[in-house]
Amino acid sequence: MKAIRIEQYGDPEVLQVQEIPVPEPKADEVRVRLEAAGVNFIDVYHRTGLYPVALPFTPGSEAAGIVEAVGTEVAHFKTGDRVGYAMSLGAYAEAAVVPAWKCIPLPASLGALHAAAVLLQGMTVHYLAHGSYVIRPGDTVLVHAAAGGVGLMLVQIARHLGAFVIGTVSTVEKAAIAKDAGAHEAILYTETDFHKEVKRITEGRGVHVVYDSVGQATFEHSLDCLRPRGTLVLFGQSSGPVASFNPAILAAKGSLFLTRPSLAHYAATREELLERASTVFDWISSGILKIRIDKTFPLNEAAEAHLRLESRISTGKILLLP
Repeated sequence: MKAIRIEQYGDPEVLQVQEIPVPEPKADEVRVRLEAAGVNFIDVYHRTGLYPVALPFTPGSEAAGIVEAVGTEVAHFKTGDRVGYAMSLGAYAEAAVVPAWKCIPLPASLGALHAAAVLLQGMTVHYLAHGSYVIRPGDTVLVHAAAGGVGLMLVQIARHLGAFVIGTVSTVEKAAIAKDAGAHEAILYTETDFHKEVKRITEGRGVHVVYDSVGQATFEHSLDCLRPRGTLVLFGQSSGPVASFNPAILAAKGSLFLTRPSLAHYAATREELLERASTVFDWISSGILKIRIDKTFPLNEAAEAHLRLESRISTGKILLLP
């Protein structure tokens, strides 16, 4: 079968198509013939070695497809079942073996492309809004990269939960997309200091929570956007990792809270995984959450997909189609 392999860390050019043997599932695994794979920033972190993975490896942590082989100890899936999954490497390929407990049955109303576009980021949005910080009606929230994959979903859910939503974006076009998704205000960080604009919008009070997937470039001013006892949820680092800092800064800026969460810790059991996925599916079926697919690429254009993701010109989800 065809798969993308990384033999050394580096730029997108290290994403190379190779012919490799079709993997056989272990006793507690299933093999999924993949129809679509999500492209996420964690894939970039794996590719560059920021999050080291033993070389060589096939990247990609999210996909959807059809079960075509089942391990001897797997009782809840059979050949032909439609499933999606997240948090398991190997999705940039025509097939992948996945721990059965991480596989999620797909509702008939959800196609493979939309499933691959929503599982990792949708469940991330679920724990961001219900776990790392619990959004309540009347909260004011700031969402960085509000026209990106997670950002667009988070704007919709925060608005649904009754929050006043402020988003940061890089272009006028992205501002329109963020507002269409439910943002009350969209700040062009390329034209203004976003923390000053947040203080203006909130009349100096600041926001209850900042959702920051950007990291290095936004971290310091994200703290400045918070009201006393506010929370910074740092869940990504697309601009690079945050430098070390003195925790006393949190006290000086208003007894702030800082958390650096990961989906793996908020979907650590099958029960929790299915609960989050089920709610995401309900959001979609009820029209609360609309999925925006930015662009699809064939498997052999994985490097182009990464370039698009890292360029920050995308609005919504990027997919590979094996």
